Amino acid sequence: MTRRWATLTLCVAALLPATTGCRTADPEPEPGPVDGFALRYERPAAADRTAHRFLRDRAVAEPVLADLNARLTLPHGVTVVTRSCAGEGSGYDPAAHRIELCYDDLAEERALFEQAGSPAADDELVEVVRETLYHEAGHALVDALDLRDDGARTEEDAADDFARLMLLRGRPEGEDTLLTAARAYDLAAAADPAPDPEDEHAPNAARAEAHRCAVHAEAPTRHPALATPARATCTTTWPRTRDAWLKDLQPLLRS
Repeated sequence: MTRRWATLTLCVAALLPATTGCRTADPEPEPGPVDGFALRYERPAAADRTAHRFLRDRAVAEPVLADLNARLTLPHGVTVVTRSCAGEGSGYDPAAHRIELCYDDLAEERALFEQAGSPAADDELVEVVRETLYHEAGHALVDALDLRDDGARTEEDAADDFARLMLLRGRPEGEDTLLTAARAYDLAAAADPAPDPEDEHAPNAARAEAHRCAVHAEAPTRHPALATPARATCTTTWPRTRDAWLKDLQPLLRS
């Protein structure tokens, strides 16, 4: 989600799969890297302490940002702030070059898995947060590259595609992350079948299917159950999308 307040030398193969009330914030840290992603945890509201502790104890965000920083350089730093958002939702602020990851979002995602009877809600929540962080990083890359924006839905789809690209480089772990996130989208769609007309994202069911399409395209033999007639075109559509992102990323790839 992008918020508008007032509003190959790393070779291409390195980015491809291996087959070829008032809240008191913590003190401001020293400035992060001028060309990468830096993490800051804010002190949570009382209701969000469990989510705050979960993120810190499981160190969910750190590997994602390390991965991004190892592969990409930016013309400016991007601060990733975990905080209590009072229902605003996680998002990217292009004016501040800031990603906000909301503690309260974690509680909602966990509830979806628990209500579905999942025996491993914590592990699934880790995967969903990883996918969210890559998605929001996609917005930061759209911003850094000043990519043409044909509308909010276009940018949200591009951010989803960036998350797929980054996650599918690391298989099978990235595939598992995308499939878990797809399940979360399915559960959200079942809980609230009518899409919000003001939501800039694609409907949850469509986002779930797009994740599965990309996983199928990258690993058809590893996920034979995904080889349905409806996904027959995925092996051509996803590579085109992936390669378009790789082309756009060339100026920011680390050597």
